[in-house]
Amino acid sequence: MSSQQVNGSTDADSPAEGSDDDRVFKALANSTRRRMLDALKSGSCSTGQLCEHFPELDRTTVLQHLRVLERAGLVIGTRIGRERHLTLAPLPIKRIHDRWIGEYARAAVELLDELDSK
Repeated sequence: MSSQQVNGSTDADSPAEGSDDDRVFKALANSTRRRMLDALKSGSCSTGQLCEHFPELDRTTVLQHLRVLERAGLVIGTRIGRERHLTLAPLPIKRIHDRWIGEYARAAVELLDELDSK
């Protein structure tokens, strides 16, 4: 699998470049990476355990996806002995929520309030 297939981007706009929000959006654009985040919602796991969640992918592909998630700040890897444990880092998603979804939700509530008062 090429880096373009894993990253969902071309070399010119790789996740290593751009703003923090750009890296988060690019990481979240791929369904496999979203499934990886879902797997980490229940708690941390080792890299090997995460690979077991994706039997259809080889280890190298899982690690490439993981690298994109780590660059975006969505996953934190910590060495414990010989294992590397992965933890979900929710702050980048909260930042996206606050910037994009929060404003739209507030506007929608205000619109519903206006309709209700008429």
